[in-house]
Amino acid sequence: MEGHYQAAAIAVSRENETVQAAFIRKTYMHVALAVLGFVVVMTLFLNTPAIVNIGLSMMQGWTWLLVLGAFMFGTSYLERWAMNATNIRDQYLALAGYVILEAFIFVPLIYIAIAYTGSTELISQAAVITLFLFSGLTAVVFVTGKDFSFLRSALTVGFFIAIGLFVAGMIFGFSLGLWFSVAMVVLAAGSILYQTSNVMNNYHKGQYVAASLGLFASLMLLFWYILQILMSLSGD
Repeated sequence: MEGHYQAAAIAVSRENETVQAAFIRKTYMHVALAVLGFVVVMTLFLNTPAIVNIGLSMMQGWTWLLVLGAFMFGTSYLERWAMNATNIRDQYLALAGYVILEAFIFVPLIYIAIAYTGSTELISQAAVITLFLFSGLTAVVFVTGKDFSFLRSALTVGFFIAIGLFVAGMIFGFSLGLWFSVAMVVLAAGSILYQTSNVMNNYHKGQYVAASLGLFASLMLLFWYILQILMSLSGD
């Protein structure tokens, strides 16, 4: 199996159109499966009082910062594992682990959104907006054929600034507010453009599961901050 992956390790963009079409179809099918898996795991978590209590307790004081640090470390490890996997099984394990971590980190936000409104209306609205934006940004990449890899440096700087602001908010006790969420939506949109461009340029035809992980990560980041914005606006 390892020899097969090494032999096939040329970028999808250099393959023929049939291979490219198959790779794109498999990649986005796995993004959809990851989203479905997220919904299933999230439903299980929300119906498990012990997990809900743990999730809510995580948001108290410095605990949330530590949790986010652990989450970033874990997801970064899973992304590298998927990218460097020499077999499809490891790619699936990395994606499954990522879905579970995302569901766990979303527990307090989803619970609060439901408790805040008494329904799942805000969540449904955020999901529709996220899907619309994700589809539009994906279409931009494939229709224009533009390489958005140049966004990497800007995204890196942007995320470091966001982390710095978050830590500063924890230290000095100020709220980042609505405009921070808006800025994070812009960053998430840029990340989707970057990841979508990478699908064709940085993966080979056997890495469709790994490619879906990167797209799923950006999709969930977008969903998180769109939901935050809707919650903020509904409170005005």
